[in-house]
Amino acid sequence: MQLEGRVALVTGAGSGIGRATADLMAREGAKVAALGPEEEELRDLVREIGDERAIAIDADVSQPDQMERAVRTVIDRWGSLDLVFANAGINGVWAPLEELSPEEWDKTLAINLKGTFLTVKYALPYLKRHGGSIIVTSSVNGTRMFSNTGATAYACSKAAQVAFTKMVAVELAPHKVRVNVICPGAIKTPIHEKTDRRDLEEVQIPVEFPEGQIPLTHGAQGDPMQVARLVVFLASDAADHITGTEIWIDGGESLLKG
Repeated sequence: MQLEGRVALVTGAGSGIGRATADLMAREGAKVAALGPEEEELRDLVREIGDERAIAIDADVSQPDQMERAVRTVIDRWGSLDLVFANAGINGVWAPLEELSPEEWDKTLAINLKGTFLTVKYALPYLKRHGGSIIVTSSVNGTRMFSNTGATAYACSKAAQVAFTKMVAVELAPHKVRVNVICPGAIKTPIHEKTDRRDLEEVQIPVEFPEGQIPLTHGAQGDPMQVARLVVFLASDAADHITGTEIWIDGGESLLKG
């Protein structure tokens, strides 16, 4: 099994990509700390995996004290940390810039970007001991696609995650810690249902996309497990010479919509 004997921290593990990845990592031999704000979702996941191989950690990735405590919980349980999947994120509010409040901007950046920073920061002392792998979840938005007018805070946070990955990949290479970033397109997850969209018709420019907006699947969205398989590959020794790299997983969608 690809991840046998490894210990992984997965943020945003309660649903979607995070849940699928935590499940697959466990099936590939890892012990998994599933972190998120939804306690019941996490506990359900741990029941599925088995409490000998998984623990649930209720924490807000934007809060330093909670993330420091979360990492300490992993170390206290298993004594090491090898893999970090910094996946937690929100779409936040999509609205014309003039209507977007500073508080709404701050919340999106706090969870998506500061949350990535804090997750990696507190995990680093343990990853440096023996080397390891960090994978960050960015998006096609802000990296290849800029047609979702109104998603400014979200797109900026996602673009910044790519820059963060490249900076940190160079810094951590001497410690044998690899850092990569994935950029999913349309994936069937609950994040889209939680997006607050306001008055976008005022700012969106009409664009006609070709029929079948996701070329590889004739328009069908991707599945979280497809993304999970990419994350497990990047976490495994099969990717031991890959670092500082962004990988789009979108069925070609962003090649049409950029």
